[in-house]
Amino acid sequence: MNFGVFKKHSPRRAQVRKNIAADRAAKRKKSLSPHSVNSALLWMLFVALSILVLTIGDKQITVLQAVSIVVIAIFVSIAGGFYVYNYQQRIVQKPIRAVAIIILLITLIAIVKAFSFVFEEPFFATGTAATFTIIIAIAYDQRFAIGMSVFYCLLATFAVSLAGDMRIFLIMASTSYACCVLLREVRTREKLLQVGAIAAVVAFITSLSIDFLTNQNKPTEVLTRAFLHGMAPMAVSIILQGLLPYLERVFGIATSMTLVEYSDANQELLKKLAMEAPGTFSHSLMVGSIAEAAAEAIGRNGLLCRVGAYYHDIGKTNKPYYFVENQVGSTSKHDDLSPAMSQLIITGHVKDGKEIAKEYKLPAVLRQFIETHHGTTLVEYFYDQAKKKAGDKEPAPAESEYRYIGPRPRTKEAAIVMLADAIESAVRSLQEITPAKIEAVIRNVAMKRLQDGQLNECDMTFRELARVQASMIKTLTAHYHGRIVYPQQPDQTPETEQNIQDEKTENSRANSTKT
Repeated sequence: MNFGVFKKHSPRRAQVRKNIAADRAAKRKKSLSPHSVNSALLWMLFVALSILVLTIGDKQITVLQAVSIVVIAIFVSIAGGFYVYNYQQRIVQKPIRAVAIIILLITLIAIVKAFSFVFEEPFFATGTAATFTIIIAIAYDQRFAIGMSVFYCLLATFAVSLAGDMRIFLIMASTSYACCVLLREVRTREKLLQVGAIAAVVAFITSLSIDFLTNQNKPTEVLTRAFLHGMAPMAVSIILQGLLPYLERVFGIATSMTLVEYSDANQELLKKLAMEAPGTFSHSLMVGSIAEAAAEAIGRNGLLCRVGAYYHDIGKTNKPYYFVENQVGSTSKHDDLSPAMSQLIITGHVKDGKEIAKEYKLPAVLRQFIETHHGTTLVEYFYDQAKKKAGDKEPAPAESEYRYIGPRPRTKEAAIVMLADAIESAVRSLQEITPAKIEAVIRNVAMKRLQDGQLNECDMTFRELARVQASMIKTLTAHYHGRIVYPQQPDQTPETEQNIQDEKTENSRANSTKT
């Protein structure tokens, strides 16, 4: 007897099943995307190359050993692939990054394999482990470098010996960990040398301790091996110090040391901005100060935000007097233009900025701030003007025609600069600046950007957004602090007093700008 006909069919359950089916279809579609296919092909290429490198040159290798190496290489590669997929999606989305990491891994493993036939003590493996860890930590971050260094140390251990050597693995792992912990940022030229020196001490002590633990009783040999392992990361740090500019170009990054150099006011592009668009230059300095404090409030790269803010409006140097901060007097160049033409000029500074950045070879990590500091926001003033001009006789212009082309911010730093740019401009336009009005403007601008979807691609949480707003409130309130009224001298007219007051205000602003 079939009791299925008596079961109740819940519309809600049917809708849930439809949603689950739709989610599964979306996941299948995502798994078959070009990025996923390219990543799978690159993964298979890496597995094949690693097996080839690990087994080449061993003439006495047995079939069982070869099968074991294949299994180990596949398992390590699977673990590494999932680690990359979960913690560095930009490698999956940009195959060129994956290719760079594969080339780096295979090259270093091949060096370890080649030198294992020449030297009895594999101190060179320690050097390659330090090399790989330092490069990944500079190109990405500490957490990712720690995880990837484990996979590299496993493969390099079997490159030294197919039987594996726990001693070599521990020395490489301890050296890699020391490099990761110390490489939060490269802000000075001595940083890599300091990292190499400390990693050398760690490698020396680890090698010494393991040899004594395994009853290696010849002190001369023990000290020699420890010394060789210690010298390897030190030599690597010296070599990488000279190769650092090229590594930045290959991985499309800018270290803190490079960012400090680009923050110098004597940089050609910043001098051009200061001379041709002084109002924009002053605005950019203020945005940089606001963005840096906000980024540090949520644990992001404040230096990157500050330097990115310095360059975000360089496109305005092409037509500086069409932007209000550079206009002199009460007349505006937009008075003689249609709203559509004004909108093209205003939104065009983003395109101009990208072209100028390419011409001056600005690092890609700084170019993102030029491209995304307006996202796809609406040019509200000229859109309202266009609607008023259209009136009731003509159809209202499409909102999409008065929006920036984007893209939206993809990093939290870029989102912070976008918010700081809009907030600084809004606060500056207030007739009377008070702490309450500053807070209201900041919260309104942040909410408007959030509701407009401008923060959808940067993974910023509501808690982080609240901290960013609190930091900006604090920074701007401190900047626009109250001032005392200077006493009037008997021989001074009100006009003279006002001139002195204006002069003191200008000097104060100049000092804050220099700071």
